[in-house]
Amino acid sequence: MKTQELVERYLDAWNLTDATHRRLALANLCTEDCQYTDPLADVRGPAGLDSVIAGARQQLPGFRFVLAGTVDAHHGQARFTWHAAPEGVSEPVVVGTDVIVVENGRIRTVLGFLDKVPG
Repeated sequence: MKTQELVERYLDAWNLTDATHRRLALANLCTEDCQYTDPLADVRGPAGLDSVIAGARQQLPGFRFVLAGTVDAHHGQARFTWHAAPEGVSEPVVVGTDVIVVENGRIRTVLGFLDKVPG
């Protein structure tokens, strides 16, 4: 799988409201020992990442996470910007930049940065 597609599927997982489907998606996308770190969380494994996403879904009900632009990738790593806003709202409420490390076609590390958050 190309890195662009991997990132798109990763963001799709953030949009899944069904916990079972989300856990399955993350198990397929991430290594068993993946690490996710952002200013609000530092977790390991797909289950840890799922708990972060579940918390974000509770804080931001009805929000959709989308890729903003293209993925910049080389040597098994990539960076990308994402936007989050309620369905039907064109201006992003939350903006972030993530850097991922890919190992054997799966996400091993996510380093997240929040560029814009609600006040």
